[in-house]
Amino acid sequence: MNRISIVLFALLLNVSVFAEPSLKVQADSAYVKENYLEASAIYEKVLEEGHSSDVYYNLGNCYYRLEKIGLAVLNYERALMLNPGDSHIRHNLDLARNKTLDKITPVGEIFIVTWYKSVINWLSVDQWANVGVVCFLLFLVMLGLYLFGKEIRLRKIGFYSALVLVVVCMASNIFAWNQKHILLNRNTAVVMKTSVNVKSTPSETGTDLFVIHEGTKVTITDPSMKGWKEIRLDDGKNGWIPTDCIEEI
Repeated sequence: MNRISIVLFALLLNVSVFAEPSLKVQADSAYVKENYLEASAIYEKVLEEGHSSDVYYNLGNCYYRLEKIGLAVLNYERALMLNPGDSHIRHNLDLARNKTLDKITPVGEIFIVTWYKSVINWLSVDQWANVGVVCFLLFLVMLGLYLFGKEIRLRKIGFYSALVLVVVCMASNIFAWNQKHILLNRNTAVVMKTSVNVKSTPSETGTDLFVIHEGTKVTITDPSMKGWKEIRLDDGKNGWIPTDCIEEI
């Protein structure tokens, strides 16, 4: 009888554990109820268990609603880095950027570079990798059609299709590698302070060059100085700011 009681107790305990909603579900529920402060706190806990584009996106939405623009931009940027082809993330990121004080005009770049970046950002690392795998498998099928097809027409289809597929397969792997390189070598950050004086040298006594504000995205060009980072803006301006003024994406 005691054994039966123990078994029943264990079963009830397991049921209660499984019945408890996950952190993600709790956060989504709080968000739907417009409890953005509570939702943001839970989403932060969810991210401690692993990165997710969807969670970063929802967290960005929470901070946007709470008028914490720096944190909103930061989390939208992180979501976009994991899922660069998502138009919803880009749209909300643009909305958040429009609320920042600094309106920076990027330095122009060669058209082919802009085009190449836009192509890479169509898909994420995993998505490009999947495209590469599918194209490789189809390449093998078309190669088989070319080698063993009995009709000239079918062999031509197999030959030219195989050529196209091998090119797409190679390009997909290159794009996936580029995306992974960006993820592993992050050198961008977002300003978290209301305003920051950018210095000419990594010192409080350095000359003030210009001021940047919360939510502005910067590129870190020199992280070697303790307590300071050399940064560059999209318009080409550069200087030094304290490390605690920014949060790396």
